[in-house]
Amino acid sequence: MIYLDNGATSFPKPGGMIEVMDDCMMNYCGNPGRSGHRMSMKTGEMVYRARKQVAALFHIKDPSRLIFTGNTTESLNLALRGFLHEGDHVVTTAMEHNSVLRPLKALEGWGVSHTIVSADREGHVTSQSISRAIGENTALIVVAGASNVTGTIMPLEEIGKIAVERHIPLLVDGAQCAGCMDLDVERLGISMLAFPGHKGLMGPLGTGGLYVGENIDLQPLLYGGTGTASKSRLQPLDYPEGFEAGTINAPGIIGLGYSASILQKIGVEAISCYERELIRQFDEAVQNMEQVDLYGPVPEEKTGISLFNIRGVGCEDVAEQLSRRFGIAVRGGYHCAGLAHKMIGTWDQGAVRLSVGPFNTRKDIKKAVDAVWKISGQAGSL
Repeated sequence: MIYLDNGATSFPKPGGMIEVMDDCMMNYCGNPGRSGHRMSMKTGEMVYRARKQVAALFHIKDPSRLIFTGNTTESLNLALRGFLHEGDHVVTTAMEHNSVLRPLKALEGWGVSHTIVSADREGHVTSQSISRAIGENTALIVVAGASNVTGTIMPLEEIGKIAVERHIPLLVDGAQCAGCMDLDVERLGISMLAFPGHKGLMGPLGTGGLYVGENIDLQPLLYGGTGTASKSRLQPLDYPEGFEAGTINAPGIIGLGYSASILQKIGVEAISCYERELIRQFDEAVQNMEQVDLYGPVPEEKTGISLFNIRGVGCEDVAEQLSRRFGIAVRGGYHCAGLAHKMIGTWDQGAVRLSVGPFNTRKDIKKAVDAVWKISGQAGSL
């Protein structure tokens, strides 16, 4: 199988990551922070090491402000539901994933309002439109670092400056850019950063995180055991334990830490450039195919995603044919971001998303191009 569905989760994973997870589960996997014996303490030490490794990737000065979660969705819900209050207003964009738009819709029941800023046909959102949407009661700006539909990179630096100048916290959804874009939380003025462990960071599924700046007053999403203040019925608010109630996914977190350290050695910029070259190879080949419609911006303005349709063939049918006939994994549909598809003109049919990763090759892309050509040729002859 040629795997080109890295926007959903990266594959394959680094071999060393699997080894450190296996070592944990086979040799010392106690419950960190719950006991004083050797196995528990060893696991706690390795989780702390992983926290520092992931924090370094985002230039987070205090690793304790990094909360481990199960995925980006949990991180975003913790950020939104733990920070916002009745009467607050949020500015967000039409290019957001449902992990932002659905919680915001639910928070209307709490008396939290929001404004959705439109995008152009390539998925671009301007910092000026964000600024114009800010009102007197705006308490938060929420924006994806890059679209999961088109890969369009958002102007985070400009938006971050507006957030700092207007004294409004900025929450960034890093689902499609963590690991392939430089996300320096200090330089970009990011108050909260939600990210997955299993996509660009090349960690295992079931891992993610939320960075919370010192200027943020956050309430937990989960209440329960933290290994601290056990006599009290009140949830501790210490970082990170107060926000990681229950037993954490220690083997997964340790694996994530390993993958983050590998990313630092390779360099996020090197990965970004390589993935962009692969996408350029695909885009340049299919944009001249008569039956193929290509969406989104040029490769220089997006992450490793190409979005397309073949006229006369449904997007899910294209994805199924690529898998069954050619052994190529992509994703067809609406990608949990219906409004984004409305912005770019694919509301009625959805689209096929091809997303590359650092383990893909130019040979993989050539085979994908050939497969699209064959499917489109058959569609054109109907």
